[in-house]
Amino acid sequence: MLQNKEVALEAMRKYYGFSGFRPGQWEAISALLEGRDVVVLMPTGGGKSICFQLPALMMDGCCIIVSPLIALMNDQVAALRANGLPAGAVNSMRQEHENRATYEAAMRGELKLLYISPERLLMDIAWISNAIKVSFVAVDEAHCISQWGHDFRPVYTDLIRIRQTWPDIAVMALTATADRLTRDDISGALGLRDPFRYVGSFDRPNLSLRVIQGSTQKERIRTVVGLAYRYSMDCGIVYCLSRKATEKMTEKLREEGLRVGCYHAGLPAEERERVQREFVNGRLQVICATIAFGMGIDKSNVRWVVHNNIPGNIESYYQEIGRAGRDGLPAETILFYSYGDIITRRNFVEESGQKDINSSKLDFMQRYAEASVCRRRILLSYFSEDMDHDCGNCDNCRNPRPKLDGTVLAQKALSAIVRVASSESLNVIIEILRGMTPRHIIERKYNMLPTYGVGKDLSVQEWNSYLLQMIQLGLIEVAYEDRFHLRPTQAGWKVLKGERKVELARYAAPVYGDFSSRRASREPVEKPVYTRSPQEILVDGLKALRADIASEEKVADYMVFSDVTVKAIAEHMPLLPTDLVGIEGLSLVRIAKYYKQILTKVREAKGLKRTLPKGLSDTVSGILFRQGMDVDAIAAIRGMTPGTVAGHLTRLYADGEEIDLWRIVPESTYKTVSALIAEHADRVETESGGDIKALQPYLEQNFGIAPDIYSKVRSLMRVLQPQS
Repeated sequence: MLQNKEVALEAMRKYYGFSGFRPGQWEAISALLEGRDVVVLMPTGGGKSICFQLPALMMDGCCIIVSPLIALMNDQVAALRANGLPAGAVNSMRQEHENRATYEAAMRGELKLLYISPERLLMDIAWISNAIKVSFVAVDEAHCISQWGHDFRPVYTDLIRIRQTWPDIAVMALTATADRLTRDDISGALGLRDPFRYVGSFDRPNLSLRVIQGSTQKERIRTVVGLAYRYSMDCGIVYCLSRKATEKMTEKLREEGLRVGCYHAGLPAEERERVQREFVNGRLQVICATIAFGMGIDKSNVRWVVHNNIPGNIESYYQEIGRAGRDGLPAETILFYSYGDIITRRNFVEESGQKDINSSKLDFMQRYAEASVCRRRILLSYFSEDMDHDCGNCDNCRNPRPKLDGTVLAQKALSAIVRVASSESLNVIIEILRGMTPRHIIERKYNMLPTYGVGKDLSVQEWNSYLLQMIQLGLIEVAYEDRFHLRPTQAGWKVLKGERKVELARYAAPVYGDFSSRRASREPVEKPVYTRSPQEILVDGLKALRADIASEEKVADYMVFSDVTVKAIAEHMPLLPTDLVGIEGLSLVRIAKYYKQILTKVREAKGLKRTLPKGLSDTVSGILFRQGMDVDAIAAIRGMTPGTVAGHLTRLYADGEEIDLWRIVPESTYKTVSALIAEHADRVETESGGDIKALQPYLEQNFGIAPDIYSKVRSLMRVLQPQS
């Protein structure tokens, strides 16, 4: 397995430009290589794709990736191909002759990764199993299989046919958003056998979290415009509750001069596709959208996400804010909250097919919006992840309310929950703590409990606030599947036993008020004026270069290189191709393709002449050669003949660099061909009127020496036999 890890790391460096694995990646990959089923839960931007893309390259056959995100599917295939990886896609957005050509390539063994929609897989699964050698199957967005999930898709429940069709191959299920119940569903619904599970942290510390209550529409517009100016080279998303609100927000932002697009399910499919493509390719700076937008957007430089209205559940909220800062760099998220939105959402819940579950999920979302404790701890506790300290990167941490030692309050509440055997909901626990006497309290003899009435000094509203904080802090969990009963978590037991203290925000009655009289400032938002450093100049230059390359190659800008890579280049300020090696996210293929443009931008930012030193093309071929590529592969990547690449390498050898010449061409081949050249060169030159170029076709015709072998040997002869 150690050998496999080295092979995987080599592929990481070569194709992705990464020097190591993120947490959980190698563990999931190694389990799959051992033939085990695998469940991977990683946050958005955590590197899930690597978990199946790398083993697909290392294993015999073709990996089938099931994904409902057709736009993302096509983008990922384009990105993989740009990095030299053999990938294809079959889905309804492609012409049928294109789908057939992709299938045929997979049949011939030319593809390592085949992306396919669940509907098409289920339609073609019998044929695929007979025609294509499948290495393993990866099911992306696996939370769609669970009716507990926020994005349940009935077609996913039929994916049990994967196990039935391929009983002997491994299946990997991947998702970024799944609560406890959804996680439990995934393995059973896919028929996984004793799967290796990796549950990564849901923490996205680079995202700042902020909730703004009661703002006017003008104040919201001003906030969005400010974000757009602050991140003028990047982009953002504004989520709205309705189609009408989306269109209105789009119109207002256009009036402010922003490049903004509108996206909702009521628009024609062609228009939605156009808007999404322009956003991904950087031609739009802002998207105003309903929740119909975003699934399948893998854009790394989304620097901010604004919710104009409260989402219906934490999963949706987490997924939507997760579209910001996928590159790990700082990003902002803002949620505008009004009680009117809650009323609208409640109406949606009444009309839904899962009223109780959706109502409870909305309750938690409302608690998040109204919370006075660390918001990140609330998000993490929802996904059953304990965080024992405040994050320092949310509005409640930056502007905290007065705190109190809530250990005794928490122990009273936890004791009451334990004494009723975790069989009651929040309201009943409050009734017990306050010593109230409704009929069900007397009938169940809860008035006889030691904890009955121990919290009578606090009002119902106060206890409600403190219990909600305990839920938000991960001390208590709500059993949605068991009539919403409260249960202590492991962290809660520690508090109950006196092993851990609790700090709570002092109760304050919520204020909604009438904010309609507020007036937004009419002063224009201006960019700050300051002297820019060479690094800042370079960042802008690289982003402009990235946009130009993306436009020319008809791909999304992040496929050229991410903001993380831009930042790393700006920090290193490289002047030579060798300085680019090891920069995060800059693969060997990308170095070979873009080194001239990148180094020129660096020279411009440093105030140097744009002209690059001579010999850099030789250096690039040498870099690729030393990283294990052969001459033919280098020639294919660089769009050159093998002879030209061989010339680069032999010049480097002549200049004293370490080049293994016998990797250019085997020594035995060199001796044979060089002897033929020496033997026939003079006669051919004489017979052809002095044209030495006639020697190559002569040797090919009479001795079967291929042109690329001839050119490589000639290059070696120039350094080994200078007189030739």
